[in-house]
Amino acid sequence: MKKIIGALSLAACATLIGASSTHAVETEENSVVKQNDWNLVWQDEFDGNSLDSSKWRHDIGNGQPNLPGWGNEELQYYSDDPKNVRVENGELIIEAHQESVSDEFGTYGYTSGKVLTEGRFSQTYGRFEARMRLPAGQGFWPAFWMMPEDDQYGGWAASGEIDIMENAGATPNKIGGAIHYGGPWPENQFQAGDYYFPAGTDATDYHEYAVEWEPGEIRWYVDGNLYQTINDWYSTGGAYPAPFDQDFHLILNLAVGGWYGGNPDGSTPFPSTMAVDYVRVYER
Repeated sequence: MKKIIGALSLAACATLIGASSTHAVETEENSVVKQNDWNLVWQDEFDGNSLDSSKWRHDIGNGQPNLPGWGNEELQYYSDDPKNVRVENGELIIEAHQESVSDEFGTYGYTSGKVLTEGRFSQTYGRFEARMRLPAGQGFWPAFWMMPEDDQYGGWAASGEIDIMENAGATPNKIGGAIHYGGPWPENQFQAGDYYFPAGTDATDYHEYAVEWEPGEIRWYVDGNLYQTINDWYSTGGAYPAPFDQDFHLILNLAVGGWYGGNPDGSTPFPSTMAVDYVRVYER
C-alpha cells in the first residue's frame, strides 16, 4: 500500500528498480526462524468486543485535502463505523461496502476501514506478522504495511515504507511485498516481489504474512516460507541503512479501487471483508 505525495499514476511506477515474481521454495534454509529466537513484545489477538484504542487508531476520510484518494486513486471513504471496522469472534473485521457517503470535499461511492498503531506502538527491527484472510473481487486492495513514525529522513519515500503484504483482489492466487525508499516523490524508488500460492489455496484462505527486518536486510514470508530478501536501498536523507533504521508503525486497511488492481466493476461482491486473526511483533 503506497502513501504518495500527490496522485500516483501507473507511469510513476517506472521508478521500479527491481522486481520479482516467485513461488516459495520450501526448504529448511528458507523456513521461518524458530520462534525461540524471537521475544514477543507486542500483540493483538482481537479477543475483546471492540477495537483496542490503546493499540490502534482509525484513519477517517479519503485523504482530503492533501492526499485525495490517499495518493493512490482510491475510491473509498474510511469510516470508524462498526459496519466497516469491528472486533467479533476473535477477529478484526474490516469490511468494504458500496454506499454513498459525503464530506466537505466530495462524495464517495464506497466505505471501508483503516487502522494503524501510529502514536500507540512503533519499533525499529523485529519480526512483524499477522494471520488473515482476504476478499476476492475486482478492485479490492487489502494491505498489511508499515510507515515511519517520524519521517526522520524527509517526505515519502525518503523515510521509507515497508509493505508486508498487499493484494489485488482480482488475483487471489498471489500477494506482493515491497519497500519504498530513495528521495521525496517523484524521486522515490521501490523494489517488490510476488508470492504465488500453491494449488488448492489462495488469499481468501487464512495465511500468516510476515517480515523479518534486521539491520541491512528485510525478509518476506508467507506461512513460514521465505520468498523475498532485500538488502540494498538508500535514502537521500541519510546514510545506509537509512531509511530502514528508525521506528515504523503498523497499518491494516482494505482499499477499494486505486492503481494497484484497478477499480471495482459489476462483478465485485459487496460487502466483502478482510479478517485478521492476530497481529504479533517480536524482537530478536
